[in-house]
Amino acid sequence: MSTTTDRPTTLAARPTTLAARPAAPAARPAKVRPRGESGPLARTLMHGALTLASLIALFPVAWILYVSFGPDKTDYLHPGEILGKLTLSNYETVLFDTDFFKWFGNAFLVSGVTTVFGVLIAASTGYAVSRMRFPGHKPLMWSLLVTQMFPIAVLIVPMYTILSELDLLDSYLGLILVYSTTTVPYCAWLLKGYFDTIPVEIDEAGRVDGLTPFGTFWRLVLPLARPGLAVAAFYSFLTAWAEVAFASTFMLSSDKYTLAVGLQTFVSEHDAQWNLMAATAVLIAIPSSVLFYLVQRHLVTGLTAGASKS
Repeated sequence: MSTTTDRPTTLAARPTTLAARPAAPAARPAKVRPRGESGPLARTLMHGALTLASLIALFPVAWILYVSFGPDKTDYLHPGEILGKLTLSNYETVLFDTDFFKWFGNAFLVSGVTTVFGVLIAASTGYAVSRMRFPGHKPLMWSLLVTQMFPIAVLIVPMYTILSELDLLDSYLGLILVYSTTTVPYCAWLLKGYFDTIPVEIDEAGRVDGLTPFGTFWRLVLPLARPGLAVAAFYSFLTAWAEVAFASTFMLSSDKYTLAVGLQTFVSEHDAQWNLMAATAVLIAIPSSVLFYLVQRHLVTGLTAGASKS
């Protein structure tokens, strides 16, 4: 007779005492700042600095606009009094009692011809250096760059002598040529860099279709270079529109004054009509502002693409 007894399997009979514990929530990964992104403090400081810089840049413009509404020539000394006597009399005087429209016509003629002539010369120069490898193409571009290193005060005397010998003093043609010597070097470098970004295959396709090199340049490349041309035209126009030193030196007749030179007539040794000068300055800024509005969509593209290669 067996004496062994069956022991109960306590392990199987024991109730489960360890209840299923909920899983611990996974730790949220720390937010990693993208590379190159500034922190909140840096962004705040940057925006504050840009706002301050914008206010500093806009203050002279706002000040001239404000002073232009003061009827007296000494109102700029007491700016607080202008608010009580705002008037458009300064603009009426400038438009109807001075040679403003003659100055405007002269300035528009000189600036327009300078823009067209300078952009055409700069575009053809930049395209030739970008696409063709002729002897001296690199020294040509560097020589254009060297001409930009001389200050205007140094160039006035030799240019005056040259224009005098060519009988171009006090002439629109002489002033246009002088302005072109200033605008062409910069615009040639700008457009050369922009033409470098246009695929050479376009030129090859033009030659396959029977176009001459000039036909390829005029009909295929120039339409693609519209943003670069807009920047060059804008720069050329502003250079001629607002220039004072050359125009006041080479234009001797009062009926050939440009706007920038005519502006100086309001301030002389014995009298200073700052109110009329401020009103004229505002009127001078209107055409350049309109031109900027028309070409602004091309400016960023033209500047960035033109700077990508040199």
